[in-house]
Amino acid sequence: MSSLGRALSQSRLSRPDASQVQTSLIHREEEMSVLEVSVLVLYTGGTIGMVEDGKGGLVPALPGCFIQYLRTIPFLHDEKYAQDTDLYKRYKLPPTELCVLPLSKENLRVVYRILEYNPLLDSSNMTPADWEKIAKDIEKYYVQYNGFVVLHGTDTMAYTSSALSFMCENLGKPVIVTGSQLPIYQLRTDGRDNLLVALLLAGEFNIPEVGLYFYQKLYRGNRVTKVDCASFDAFTSPNLPPLADVEIDIKINKDIIWWPCKTEKFTVNPQLNCNVGVLRLFPGITNETVKAFLQPPMAGVILETFGSGNAPDRQDLMDIIHEASVRGVIMINCTQCLRGSVTSAYATGQALAKAGVVAGFDMTPEAALSKLSYVLAKQDLSLEQKKKMMQCSLCGELTDDSKKPKLSDSRFIQDIAKSLSINCDEELGAIRDALTPTLVCVAAKAGDIEALEALREMGSDMITADYDGRTPLHIAACEGHLKVVEYLLSKGASVYARDCYGETPLHSAVHCRHKDVVKLLRKTGAHFSPAEIVDAGTKLHSLAASGDSEGLEIWKLAGVDQKPTGVNGEFIEFTACPRS
Repeated sequence: MSSLGRALSQSRLSRPDASQVQTSLIHREEEMSVLEVSVLVLYTGGTIGMVEDGKGGLVPALPGCFIQYLRTIPFLHDEKYAQDTDLYKRYKLPPTELCVLPLSKENLRVVYRILEYNPLLDSSNMTPADWEKIAKDIEKYYVQYNGFVVLHGTDTMAYTSSALSFMCENLGKPVIVTGSQLPIYQLRTDGRDNLLVALLLAGEFNIPEVGLYFYQKLYRGNRVTKVDCASFDAFTSPNLPPLADVEIDIKINKDIIWWPCKTEKFTVNPQLNCNVGVLRLFPGITNETVKAFLQPPMAGVILETFGSGNAPDRQDLMDIIHEASVRGVIMINCTQCLRGSVTSAYATGQALAKAGVVAGFDMTPEAALSKLSYVLAKQDLSLEQKKKMMQCSLCGELTDDSKKPKLSDSRFIQDIAKSLSINCDEELGAIRDALTPTLVCVAAKAGDIEALEALREMGSDMITADYDGRTPLHIAACEGHLKVVEYLLSKGASVYARDCYGETPLHSAVHCRHKDVVKLLRKTGAHFSPAEIVDAGTKLHSLAASGDSEGLEIWKLAGVDQKPTGVNGEFIEFTACPRS
């Protein structure tokens, strides 16, 4: 019998003993276990927090007014819960910064902190320096929070979300950018709903991307553009379906989520080259206009061309473009059309390519501009390497032509469907959804990378959780299968995924004392939250008292300080005698 077959014959997947389970800030509420998740809201400004100035215009409200108003809305703040659980004392934050949502149907509480910028900005005044500040704040608080919400004006929101997607490298947590068309203080507003759903998406779901949420849709941040200034439905994603549709239920489109596939920690690369611009071609554009636009210090240009990437077929114009390309100016060919991609089907498009212009495929102008600024700032790359980088998908900003195989196309599923007399796509999908989590988790338990790869080739993802929320990475970490852990991380498994007990794969590796797995997970960015580190005091106190040096070493490898506070708040000195 194969290793996968032997594992399938077992009655249950391995997990730590229930007595070992420790979750982050779990409280009893109406006899249910409630898990708190924390979200940081970076309030940068925008219409959502503006008030009328008495002259028919809108201006930012006075400092502190925004959170004071949120605390008066029952579905945005549950003061009774905050008082009953000493919320402000536990988080060591004043009521002027902290709010908590009512209990969700998933038995979760989203606790969120508002970090209000000073001054608050109209998004039309946003600059790359402001993008850098937002990215650095995410980096500063990354370990402390489960997710992030950026409140932002709508006019340049697509530029900010695109820029953040490139600057936040190896992102493993949700960063949701949102705002509103009308101020949150008005009777009719989209602000309250947009904020509420953004908080839920950032706190409750494992979506390791910079997303833009607006009017019941979560879009990839670098795939979106603003298309309407007079509708609540202000944004669209022309060439990629939404990551999530928010209706009666929140439906996550897992097949298109961009999972990080590197064993590297999250970091922010704030370096941007601001000598970039967008040149929109039009019939009759003069050579002098193009030549003037391409002059130094211009280092990169987005050429917005006609149709599928075409430009006026004039040799003198091509000579000007070629001269700039030889001089080192990187030019990206993006279509003026809302939908579609740049191709080389026409001679006019081929002429641009011969002149040195790089195809931008189906990138939006906002994504292409911020990506070009990001790539040009990389001093360690040659000009050709930068051009190639512009044509590769760094974080899902352009469409990869290769198609992902589907589980429903496999002979395995076809045989099952035939035996059950099933032939419609919806029922095949139901079979896939029922079988995939168990098969992938069992293969992870067995340490069978070959089986995992076979399942992946059939269309299975490596992040699907089983019935109690444990992902294949949880299972592999618990079993100590280092090679399997490496494989899963390389295929997009998240070190931040939590099961129904609130545990991450790092918890599993620590409980089961697999040092090499703990080291690898830490290298990839896994960490305990500050609250979990405090809660670990009792466990560490017990290990120290019993002289369990191995147990203490595991916790140290996992990033827990060797002098945590104990049950009475005292510092624990780990000088216990060895076991007798």
